Amino acid sequence: MQNTGRFYALDVLRGLAIALMILVNTPGSWSHVYSPLLHASWDGFTFADIVFPGFLFVVGAAMAFSLKDAQLNGAMLLKILKRGLLMFGCGLLLNFLTHPDLSTLRIPGVLQRIAICYVIAAVLILSLPKRGLWAAIAALLGGYFALLQLSTSPFSLEHNIVRVVDLAIFGAEHVYKGFGMPFDPEGLLSSLPATVNVLLGYLVATGLKGKAPQQAVRDLAAFGAVLVILALAGHWFWPVNKALWSGTYVALSCGLLLWLLAVLVYLVDICKATRLTEPLRIYGTNPLFIYMLSWMFAVATGRWLSWSVGEGTQSVAGLLYDALSLAMPLQLASLVFALLHVVLFWSLSVWLYRRQIFIKL
Repeated sequence: MQNTGRFYALDVLRGLAIALMILVNTPGSWSHVYSPLLHASWDGFTFADIVFPGFLFVVGAAMAFSLKDAQLNGAMLLKILKRGLLMFGCGLLLNFLTHPDLSTLRIPGVLQRIAICYVIAAVLILSLPKRGLWAAIAALLGGYFALLQLSTSPFSLEHNIVRVVDLAIFGAEHVYKGFGMPFDPEGLLSSLPATVNVLLGYLVATGLKGKAPQQAVRDLAAFGAVLVILALAGHWFWPVNKALWSGTYVALSCGLLLWLLAVLVYLVDICKATRLTEPLRIYGTNPLFIYMLSWMFAVATGRWLSWSVGEGTQSVAGLLYDALSLAMPLQLASLVFALLHVVLFWSLSVWLYRRQIFIKL
């Protein structure tokens, strides 16, 4: 543990989160992906389903240090809102680059959700004591569950209240359509429970301050076990569902993240195995900027740098995947393609880090 009271493992977890986001988001072919790297089709949980909650968790953990001396006043509120608007705008830009048509521009998205959750969480953190934040978590999850009950089929794809609200506000043309109908997994209402992931990250990070690493491992493992048990028990009346960001999904993802963090604390803050984890720590030094670049790179190589071939098209990304698929099975080629992206942007992270360039959104 460093003199600041900050656990090195939290920085490693942030780097791991961005690496996994790139891994999951850039396969060589969406038709050939190992099932753990795909999100659950509706109810359920896969390896990929821990990635986005993990990123929100480390956003909250970082706030434990960035907001430690801040006070909620007009200037601070304006700063929070400006940062939130910047992240939201960057998310819209990424959506536009993917599908440059304003008439069908998707408004929600990953960065947009991070922006909304960041603003809500920051205001709550600066307004409430720790005990009040636990009450806020209960209110957010309980209130969200109550809102879902406004539908006669609260946990269904077609009739859930999240979809109803998004269609009313954004319209069917401006939300995600990957579920076979207009429904956005980063919807407005489901950002409320997603904010809990941020708040739990903040509370865990503040709870680690001043703690001996051995005690931290025990506490993280125990709290993680409680959350996992609650999620498994609650699944019978509130199914674990990433798309709806159910309360049980919050509990399960955070419980697993706490176990992972406990392992990292043991490895790097107790065993001092920093040579193994330093690459991940460096990966997390420009997380949102690297995430944006990886998205733009994927769009550029997969869409912009393309040309007509017979009756179809070919792209730079397609050529690389085709070359890999000649030497290995299709799913493995798709995974190696994604891993190459991870390595490429790790190299860029190292280049920025060595020059002490830190770009914050």
